[in-house]
Amino acid sequence: MNDTMKAVLLREFGGPDVLRYEEAPTPIPQRNEVLVRVHAASLNPPDLYLRDGYRALPPAWRPDARFPLILGTDVSGEVIAVGDSASRFSVGDEVYSMVRFPEDVMTGSGAYAQFVRVHEDELAFKPQGIDHVQAAGAPMSLLTAWQFLIDPGHDAPNPFQAFRHAPVPLKGKTVLVNGAGGGVGHLALQVAKWQGARVIAVASGKHENLLRELGADAFIDYTKTAADAAATDVDLVIDAVGGENMERFLRVIKPGGALFLVNPLGFCGHEEAAHRTVTVSSTQVRSNGTQLAEAGRLLDDGTLRVVIDSTFALAQAADAHHRASQGGIQGKIVLIA
Repeated sequence: MNDTMKAVLLREFGGPDVLRYEEAPTPIPQRNEVLVRVHAASLNPPDLYLRDGYRALPPAWRPDARFPLILGTDVSGEVIAVGDSASRFSVGDEVYSMVRFPEDVMTGSGAYAQFVRVHEDELAFKPQGIDHVQAAGAPMSLLTAWQFLIDPGHDAPNPFQAFRHAPVPLKGKTVLVNGAGGGVGHLALQVAKWQGARVIAVASGKHENLLRELGADAFIDYTKTAADAAATDVDLVIDAVGGENMERFLRVIKPGGALFLVNPLGFCGHEEAAHRTVTVSSTQVRSNGTQLAEAGRLLDDGTLRVVIDSTFALAQAADAHHRASQGGIQGKIVLIA
């Protein structure tokens, strides 16, 4: 194996065009790690935020960069080397993973490359029923949906609130998914349906047919009708969009219901939520190979489906980030290494 590989390097913060496809040192697996030959890697919002230098955060929270960085967390590929004490996977195994997140959220986890080192606890066997593109599209979005709706999977302190996030029973309940056409949203919709919920999908009209195929019982085109005007008596809202006026969803939730915020920054409705007896909760998604293995069985048998918006060669990462900046993403954007 060569000492160098091709990777997408970030040498300065900025727009998509700062991404460069260049030579980089091939990583060496450390203790309990394996080296994965990347077949595909997907884009996620933290990739875009880090590329931009997390300028939306207060200055004290922004990364102290040590360039060059290699962005990306989500990969699907093949094990080609095994580090000391790693015993769960062997050379030749096909695997997928969300790599070192949130540990490397400010430095990049190295997925936009031909090779990446991964701790075996963060790995799972790739579901045989899907290809590497679909598998690469799954990890962060699927783990986010899983840890919000099924099981957080860890006891780490919650960076967004003083209490541990707790999923709620979904069988027979009504769940509204805001941003249902996106990466997290389309998988949260399917996980909720699998759990026996009635699901209302909120997205722009171009997503309606797909979301009904994925199991949505009702659809709200937010470009025509405000979700808080069209929905009532909802047990749970999972907001995969964030931004301004997340408080509006409190008006559609039953007393005793819940509002789950994938991106809670800027939410200002805690007093109103307490008055309405609505639980507002969030959590930080974390790498978890065990959960990827469990959810992978649902990918394998077709219960869950990863929708791919578009694919780009690894060398076209800048074009992929341009696509992401256009909005209106349906599912996931994937780089093929």
